[in-house]
This record gives sequence, structure tokens and C-alpha cells, in this order.
Amino acid sequence: MIRHRLRALLIAGAAAFTITAIASGPARAQWIVFDPTNYAQNILTAARELQQVNNEIQMLENQATSLINQARNLASLPYSSLTQLQQQITQTQQLLAQAQRIAYSVSSIDQSFTQTYPQAYSSGTSSQQLLTDAKSRWQNALAGFQDTMRVQAGVVSNLNTTRTQINALVSSSQSATGALQAAQSGNQLVALQTTQLADLTALMASIARAQSLDAARTLETQAQAQAQTQAFLNYGAGYQAGSAQMFH
Repeated sequence: MIRHRLRALLIAGAAAFTITAIASGPARAQWIVFDPTNYAQNILTAARELQQVNNEIQMLENQATSLINQARNLASLPYSSLTQLQQQITQTQQLLAQAQRIAYSVSSIDQSFTQTYPQAYSSGTSSQQLLTDAKSRWQNALAGFQDTMRVQAGVVSNLNTTRTQINALVSSSQSATGALQAAQSGNQLVALQTTQLADLTALMASIARAQSLDAARTLETQAQAQAQTQAFLNYGAGYQAGSAQMFH
């Protein structure tokens, strides 16, 4: 439509050189009429129309560029590490749930300490009971250190997966074409750091558990030693003389 308008304007400008034939018969004269004012006006109008067309074309190009940029900014990141991160957290949780003897449970800890870690032993406690409790406490401490090493092994095995995820996320971040992709890659990097903190928290918890069990065993060993010493020293009235018949 714009081309047709330009063509019509140019034809109108050229029509300023109009040859008007006033012929009512063969003997009539012919006149050439040229209007310079009308011609200049037509040229100016055509130039303005052309400038307007150029402005409209530039506006359309700007709108197209804006739409392309918006599409890039709204494009999602083609890579996601959520599944791998969830698997790492699940693996660490499973290792913590497999804690031996005394689990990570308040009720389990209270029950075990009531039975195996009494605050004091009475003088009437049998030697067999003291031995059984001491052996149970030693087994708890040993299991705690073993659980700690298992959690350590799980955290170390996650390092290879973490390295792979970091490389993939950094590569995706560097090749991001829009704001949304850059933000999503940044969020996944933060999630990866959170997963590492979760592994570190689990490891510290397992270490603290093993140390607590060993410290409780040491304290109970001291309490048991005091009870055994008191029972040994409490030998009653001591030796009393009496008659004895050795030979018939």
C-alpha cells in the first residue's frame, strides 16, 4: 500500500509537466503548461511520505528486536541439576537413618541412656549387670565411630557428582542467552551449595554423635569404677575369730 502511495505521488509530480491540448480542430494551437509551485509541493510531499515510511520501517525493526530480546529473557535454562541434588540429599539421609544401636531420635536416646547410662549405680548392683552395661556402652561407641565413617564415605562419594554439576551449571551460566536463564543457573548453583552444606551438617552431626557416645562411655566407666570400688571396700564387719576343728 505504501508503494502504491509513493507511485501515485511521483506520477502526480511528473504530471506537473502537463501538455494540455486544446484541440477542437486540426487548426487549433497546442499549449505546454508548467506549474513550478505545484511541482515543488508534490516533491516535498513525496519526500515527507518517504521519511514517514522509513520511520515506520525503523519502528517495526525496533519492535521485532524487542520481541526477540523478550523471548530470550523468557527462555528457560535447558539444563537442570535438581534430580541429582535430590539424590545426593536422599543418599545422605539414608546413611543417617542407618545409624546403629542408638538412632537419631530423642525418644531412642532417652530410653538408651536410662537403661545403659544411669546416673549412678547402687551398691547392690551385680557384677554381671555392670559388665553387661559396660559392654553395651563400648558397642555403642564403636558403632558411633563406624556410622561416622560411613557418612564420611557417602559425603566423599558425592564430591564427584558435585564437581560434574558445577561444571555443567557454570557452562550453562556462561552460555545463557537471557535474564531468566542466567537467574535459573544462579539459583541452581545456590542449591548446589545448599546441598554441600547439608552434607557437611550431616557429617558434623555424625562426628558429634560418635564423640558424645564415647564421652558418655568414659563418664559411665568412671561411675562404674566408683561403684565397684565402694562395693569392694564395703566388706562388712571384717574378720572375727571363731573355733575350728581341723582334725578328728
